[in-house]
Formats: sequence, structure tokens, C-alpha cells
Amino acid sequence: MSEASPLPDQGSGQKQSNPLDTLVSVVARLRAPGGCPWDWEQTHASLVKYLIEETYELVEAIEAGSPDDVLEELGDVLYQVLFHANIASTAAEDAFTIDDVAAHTTAKMVRRHPHVFGDAVASTADDVVVMWDDLKRAEKPSRVSVLDGIPMGMPSLALAEKVVGRAEKVGIYVRDVFPREGADGEAELGRRLLEIVASARRGGLDPERALRGALRDLQCEIRDSEAG
Repeated sequence: MSEASPLPDQGSGQKQSNPLDTLVSVVARLRAPGGCPWDWEQTHASLVKYLIEETYELVEAIEAGSPDDVLEELGDVLYQVLFHANIASTAAEDAFTIDDVAAHTTAKMVRRHPHVFGDAVASTADDVVVMWDDLKRAEKPSRVSVLDGIPMGMPSLALAEKVVGRAEKVGIYVRDVFPREGADGEAELGRRLLEIVASARRGGLDPERALRGALRDLQCEIRDSEAG
């Protein structure tokens, strides 16, 4: 008796699946009865830590790895997406599949790029950003603050950049102490940020907590400004 194939049987008369379809089938087989007990027990919530880890590994590959590293880590992130979609497909209520995810995202991308798929005009990247923001506001009328939709669990520096950008939309500008001319760009910025962290450590201060505290104050200022 021959060993079972690790991949789904295509059948003699079936058209060969493309690699993406094959991967979807592999995920389904792992989570089906007789598949992998660990995979079957997972939930959206239990997989969050793996999604975060794989995302950071992709970032590391993009910033410091080789094309092969990026390929591998993109695959790991893709696998997380397919895993979550398979979990959703077996839900007792409000189930959806990876095809639903793809259809939803395709419709959104087409809708938010009317300068490509419609008659709108956007000559610059800045024009595209303005158009995107306008369309997003129209699609999500429940969002009444520029802060709505920002995931507060983001790393503090990424969160700070996002909140500062939203603050500027309502006319609030954080003091700029980094010279815009004559500086060595991100290399110098990175060095200065590292020096701030080192100073905080020597002073017994928590830079992460300090930045998040400052961000909470800025968010309060933004909401006060929006309230009039």
C-alpha cells in the first residue's frame, strides 16, 4: 500500500489547481476531520499572536533580508490569512470563505480607485490620498473623529506617527524639534531616538509608557478640538 499523498488528490480528469488553490486545499485538509488536531482547535483569537509574529518577521525580511526571505515570510503571512478564512468558513453563524474575502477586497480597491477604474482624476499621490480619505469617510459615516479606526494596540512609535498625522488634519501640530534640512535623514533620527531611550533607561523612566501617555494627552486635545 502506497503512502498517502500530502496534497489533495486532483483526480485523473481534473484540471490541475494553481499553487494558491492548492494551498487553500492544504489548509482545509489540515483543519478537516482526520487532519491536524492542533489546527482544528485554533480560533481567530488563538492565532492573533502568530499573525503578529509572522507580520514582524516579514517586516524584518523586507528591511534586512534577501528576496528569498521576503518570499518565505510573505508565504507565512498568506498562510495566516488563509487559516483565518478557513476558520470563518466553518463558523456556525456569519460564515464566509476566502473567496468572499477576495471579492470584498476587490470591490473595495476598485471603489476606492475611481481615478483608475472610473472617471475621476488624480494626478499626484497626494490627490489619491485625499480622494481615498473622502471615500473612506463616505463609506464609514459612523466614524465621527479623525481618531476613529486607529488600532490603539499598534507599536507606540507607529501609533504616534498615525496620531500626529490625524492631529494635523484638525489643525493641531506637535512641536518639531528635528531639523528638516542638514540632517542625515532616518539615520540621524534613529540615532536620536536611541539616545532618548538610553537617557530614559538611565533615568529610570519607561519610554514606551511615556510615549503612550503623551499620545493619550494628544488624543484628548484632538477630541476637545473636534467637540468645539
